[in-house]
Amino acid sequence: MYMNSAYLHNSLVDFMDKSRPLIVGSCGTYHLFTCPRLPTHRPKGRLDFQLLYVASGRTHFYFDKNEKDTVVTAGHMVLYRPKEPQRYIYYGEEQAEVYWVHFTGASVKKILRSHGITDEMRILSTGTSLEYAALFKQMILELKHCQADYEELLTLLLQQLFIAIHRHMASEQKPGDNYLNAEMETAVQYFNENYNKDISVEAYAASRGMSVSWFIRNFKQHTGTTPMQYIVSTRMTNAQILLETTGCNVTEIGRIVGYDNPLYFSRIFRKQKGVSPSGYRKQGR
Repeated sequence: MYMNSAYLHNSLVDFMDKSRPLIVGSCGTYHLFTCPRLPTHRPKGRLDFQLLYVASGRTHFYFDKNEKDTVVTAGHMVLYRPKEPQRYIYYGEEQAEVYWVHFTGASVKKILRSHGITDEMRILSTGTSLEYAALFKQMILELKHCQADYEELLTLLLQQLFIAIHRHMASEQKPGDNYLNAEMETAVQYFNENYNKDISVEAYAASRGMSVSWFIRNFKQHTGTTPMQYIVSTRMTNAQILLETTGCNVTEIGRIVGYDNPLYFSRIFRKQKGVSPSGYRKQGR
C-alpha cells in the first residue's frame, strides 16, 4: 500500500475554524496494492469538510446508516460535510487509488455553491483527470514543506480544484456540445498560434469541414467575439506588449504582429485602442 499525507501544523486533530473564508487542514492519498482492506468509520463524522477523489479502482461507501454499500468508481468524488457520519472501505483487490482533502472556513458553503456544488450533492461525477491528482499532490507538498505563504497557496490550490470540478460538471450537463466545444477550442488554439500570419477564416472553416456562417456563429457564442475580431484583438494585445517592452519601431512591431503595411497597422491600432501606436508608447513612458 502507498500512503502519503500531510497535516496543517502537523496536527492530526480535526478542527473548525471560521477566522478565514477557506482553510486547508490536511491532504493525502492512498493506493492499495497488497493491503486486503482499509476501512474508515467515524460515527460522529468530523468538524471539517472532506472531499475524496477516486482516481482509479472502486471504493465502497455506506451512507445514512445504510448497511448496503454504494460503490463509487474512478471518476467520482465524495463530499462529507461537518458532523456527517463517515463509513467507507477500500479493498486491495480493487486497486483503489484515492486522494482526499479536509478543509474548513467561514465561507465554505458559499464557495462550494459558487462552483456548482449544491448542499444536497454527495457524490460528484468529475471524471478522471491528471489535473486533479496534480493539485492534490501539490497540496500535500505545501503542507509538508511549509514555505512562505503556504497556507494562502493551499487555499488557492483547493479553489483551483473546485474550478476544475465545476468546469467538468458544466460540460457534462451539455453532452451534445462536446464536439462543438472541442472544435471551438481547436480554433482558439490555432488563432493564438498563428495570429500574425495571413489567416483566412473561410479557409480555416473549410479545412475543418464547417460552413463559414456556422463556424462564425458558434465561435462567437463560445468566445463572445467573431474569429476575425479575436485575431485582431490578439494582434493588438501583443502589439501593446511590444510597444511597452521593446525598442522596436512601429513598422517593425506591425510586421511582427501580422501587418506589412504600417499605415494600416496604425489605423487598426488607433481604432482598437483610441490612440496611435507611437502615442501609446509615449503614454507608457
